[in-house]
Amino acid sequence: MTTNPIAPEPGRVPVPDPARPATLMRARTPADLVAFVPLALGFQPQHSVVLVSVGAPGGLHARVDLPHDPDDVDDVVEALVRPVRRHRVREVVLVVYDDDTTVADEAAWALHDELTAEGVTVHEVLRVHDSHWYAVLPGAPLEAYRGVPFTLTDHPFTAQGVLDGRVTHPSRDALRATIAPDPEEAARTAARIRDAVPLAPGGLGALCRRRTAGTRSFTTAELARVAVTVTSGPLRDEAWVSLTREQARAAVDLWSDAVRRLPLEHVAGPAAVLAFAAWLLGDGALAWCAVDRSREGCPDHSLAGLVAHVLDGAVSPDAWEGLRPVLGGSGDPAA
Repeated sequence: MTTNPIAPEPGRVPVPDPARPATLMRARTPADLVAFVPLALGFQPQHSVVLVSVGAPGGLHARVDLPHDPDDVDDVVEALVRPVRRHRVREVVLVVYDDDTTVADEAAWALHDELTAEGVTVHEVLRVHDSHWYAVLPGAPLEAYRGVPFTLTDHPFTAQGVLDGRVTHPSRDALRATIAPDPEEAARTAARIRDAVPLAPGGLGALCRRRTAGTRSFTTAELARVAVTVTSGPLRDEAWVSLTREQARAAVDLWSDAVRRLPLEHVAGPAAVLAFAAWLLGDGALAWCAVDRSREGCPDHSLAGLVAHVLDGAVSPDAWEGLRPVLGGSGDPAA
C-alpha cells in the first residue's frame, strides 16, 4: 500500500514556484471536485481514494492506493484518518477512483463512518471511473447514481492550472517516469565516477547554488563528484539543509536531472535530496516517487526515511522555515 499525503499552501492548489501564487479555486460542484483532485496531486489518480480537507486554512490532500480485497480496507481507513486526526481536520470530501464498486463503496463507507465518529463532517463522497462521477451518499439526484459524464480538458480549473504552471500527469506511473534512469547518461556518468573524488567541505553547497541559479544541471564531471560526495551525511547536508521554499523549484529541477543520469548504485543520496526538495515545493507525489527511487538504491537510506516520515505525517512545507535555522549547522538529523 502506498500513502501519498500532500500538504499544500493553505486554501489553494500548490504550484511549482512559490513565488508565483496560485489562483484561488473554489469547488462548488462534484465536477469541480473531480477537476481539482488531479491538480492538487499532480497526476490523475487510479485505483485510489483521495481525501481533501475543506472549510479551513492549512489544507490537507492525501491519496492512498485501494486494496484489491475488501477485507484490507481497514488499512486504508487508518492511513487517512491518522493525518486527519493529527492535524485536527474538521471537514472533508472523499473521491474514490475505481471500477470495482464493491471495494470502492466499502472503502468510501468505512472512511465515512470512521471520520464521522471522529467528529469530522464528510460533505461529499464520489466515485470516479471512465470519465464519469457517481454519487455515493444518499440524497443525490437519481442521475448522479447512474453516472454523470465529465471532461477535464474543458473544465476552467484545468485551464487555470495550465496558466499557473501546473503539470498534471496522466497517472502516477507517468510521474514516476519523469525521474526514471536514462541508461546512456547513467553509463556515461558511471564511467566518470570510477575516478571521481569527493568535493571538499563547502564544495557541494557552493556547486548547488551555482547550478540552481544557472543551468539547473550538473556537468557529467560535476555529477560524478556529487555522486561520491552525497554518500557522506555531513557533506550531503550541504545540498538540502539550507534550502528555502523559494529555492525549491530550482532544486527539484537540478536533482531530477541528476537522478535520471545516475547509475542505481549511486542514486540513493541524490534521490533523497530530490525527495526533500519536492516536499519543500509542495509536490508530495513527486517526493514519494523520489523516496521510492532512493530506496531502490538503498532500502534504509536515512534522508529518504526522514522525508517519508514527514510525508506520512502530512507535514506542511511551511514548517520548514522554523526548522531550517536549527538544522542548518547541526548535521543530518536522520543519520
